[in-house]
Amino acid sequence: MAANQGGRTRRRLSTEERREQLLSVGARLFSESPYDEVWIERVAEIAGVSRGLLYHYFPTKRDFFAAVVERESARMLRMTAAVPGVPVREQLGAGLDTFLEYVQAHAHGYRAFHRADAAGDQAVRRVYQRALAAQERQILAAVAADPEWGPSVETRPDLRLAVRGWLAFVTAVCLEWLRGSSLSREQVRDLCARALLGVIAP
Repeated sequence: MAANQGGRTRRRLSTEERREQLLSVGARLFSESPYDEVWIERVAEIAGVSRGLLYHYFPTKRDFFAAVVERESARMLRMTAAVPGVPVREQLGAGLDTFLEYVQAHAHGYRAFHRADAAGDQAVRRVYQRALAAQERQILAAVAADPEWGPSVETRPDLRLAVRGWLAFVTAVCLEWLRGSSLSREQVRDLCARALLGVIAP
């Protein structure tokens, strides 16, 4: 424990806690401003660390933003993982509820994740595209394992494109919802569920 000038004690953050703190600050700033307008000095200032320490964790701004995007991608994949053996229809509503709770609770991170596609840095955009591809594969795997739709997957060359389009639809809906849409979370959930069932039905 280290004492500050006011006499209170301040716990030294572990490496992982500090990294998480920096990524949280980055998610907020990247969600509010385009990539080119976020200054690494501002991140360090808000986090209360030196610029040198931030660069110790993330050697470049590109590395930092890529880490923010990867963090949010990992969270979303965990939130939306399918339950093995349970039909897609049965788990879709609960899965979307969990996902939308995440979107609300981590709005800065969700916005920052989707800002990556507009970043001028091609390396950052590749991180984003890999993250979307992972979401796409996760959904397609769930559909392939589903007793209702699985048998027809091999004969559906349109399915991958349909799922990709649905992900873009959900992104647009969620970003608009976060901007203050009058729809409730339940209405957004049902809208997204109907859209997915519509695109994967033969």
